[in-house]
Amino acid sequence: MDKLYVIKIGGNIIDDENKLSSFLADFASIDAKKILVHGGGKLATKMAEKLGIEQQLVDGRRITDAETLKIVTMVYAGFINKNIVAALQSKNCNAIGICGADGDVILAHKRQHPVLDYGFVGDVDAINTDLISTLLNKNIAIVFAPITHDQQGQLLNTNADTIAQEVAKGMSSIFDVDLIYSFEKTGVLLDANDDSTVIPEINSSYYQQLKAKNLIFAGMIPKLDNSFAALKSGVGKVIIGKAENLPQLLDGSAGTSIVNE
Repeated sequence: MDKLYVIKIGGNIIDDENKLSSFLADFASIDAKKILVHGGGKLATKMAEKLGIEQQLVDGRRITDAETLKIVTMVYAGFINKNIVAALQSKNCNAIGICGADGDVILAHKRQHPVLDYGFVGDVDAINTDLISTLLNKNIAIVFAPITHDQQGQLLNTNADTIAQEVAKGMSSIFDVDLIYSFEKTGVLLDANDDSTVIPEINSSYYQQLKAKNLIFAGMIPKLDNSFAALKSGVGKVIIGKAENLPQLLDGSAGTSIVNE
């Protein structure tokens, strides 16, 4: 089985031009099939403020009304996605930037919640593994923007961590997949403000203990839930760590490894 790296890059790196450029140089130099999944950073929020469109976040997740959907589609699937692709081309990495609607590559449905209306937020139903495989087998790196669709003409804003997990799961029957969540922290930390408290390895029972003691900070819980879901579905390795340490994350010498019992 060929190796495939599915790498999610955090918004704080996207917001920092120098860190992003350095990260993309590391990504471009990976000598294997590769997929990059990005979020949006602060740009969508800034654009919304300029346009006077109030933003609502619940547990770190954006409520996406019709006007906000226009902004995130323009920013994520347009400006950020194409800038990343152009940067990769400049580093001799042939890349294509797509969102879930392109080639019917990620099918989703509007999130249903018993008490909260998230608006135009999507939960993933299916991944078009044939199309992804075809592109990867032509040695094209794929850059995913976190916008999906429902096959009824409706675009949906979808959590980028979840897209990374779903793509990794979907491709694990075809490739030997490693999933890497890269962001501004050195890994999963016992103290969110101290980068030296990185936990080298977490299995599911240890994760439950950490959660019970409130030692996992809120923004990390969806990442870890996604990580364990990916492992259960055949993904080989899941690593969470600092984007600047991408080569070390790839070889497992840095970050937090998420492992089965």
